[in-house]
Amino acid sequence: MTIRDTPFAPGTPCWVDLLSSDVEKSTTFYSELFDWHAEAAGEEFGGYVTFDSDGHAVGGLMGRMPGMESPDAWSTYISTDDIDATVQAATGSGAQVIAPPMQVGDIGKMAVLIDPAGAAVGLWQPLSFFGFSKYNETGSVTWDEVHSKDFPATVAFYEKIFGWTIEKTGDSDEFRYYQGQINGQTVAGMMDSKSFLPAEVPSHWAVYFSVADADESIAKVIELGGTVLRPAEDTPFGRIADVADSTGAMFKLHSAKMADGSTLSS
Repeated sequence: MTIRDTPFAPGTPCWVDLLSSDVEKSTTFYSELFDWHAEAAGEEFGGYVTFDSDGHAVGGLMGRMPGMESPDAWSTYISTDDIDATVQAATGSGAQVIAPPMQVGDIGKMAVLIDPAGAAVGLWQPLSFFGFSKYNETGSVTWDEVHSKDFPATVAFYEKIFGWTIEKTGDSDEFRYYQGQINGQTVAGMMDSKSFLPAEVPSHWAVYFSVADADESIAKVIELGGTVLRPAEDTPFGRIADVADSTGAMFKLHSAKMADGSTLSS
């Protein structure tokens, strides 16, 4: 089991959370889909909900504030050891600040940016809370990637601000996909998505959750009031589907189990 009790290297995605218009509905959806346990914090943390799997933190949930017009969505947070310096560097490279650095109790500091290509991304400077303590396992995050409508700007930004070394997985007009590495470890993906993202869908970070069987999980998504945006298909990286939860937030399901019952490693 991939369990972590030490800080993530700066530049590494370390947490995800959901902005929801209906906290109760979203809590029920994910608790039943992934067998998560939900625990709500006190008023000092705005009622923030932390999800855990087998006692290990896997993600969070916060209610959308009255008057907010942004759609329900999952957000990815990238670890930093100096959030103020990161925000200053990011704004100097064309990012916009949505939420300036703020202290979150004694557990860390957070901020939210819009990168130069228009994708929202969070920052997390850990104190007592490092982020995921379980990942790359069934019922937890297994991958994060940014879908960009301005790919050159995205690559330049994450390379400069987070120190990513870039590895090109595909570099044709049909499939342009890079991976960011920190200290030789692959930490996230970057997809040139300009050709296929609808006009109303901006650049964004996509979150993949690992499941034992993608097709069974899709059936559960539908049962819980979610929708299928793209049916499951076998890829060189596993069986993947695009879905939306019961309030419309998009995410991806990933399984090593293929349609014929074989596994990615077999």
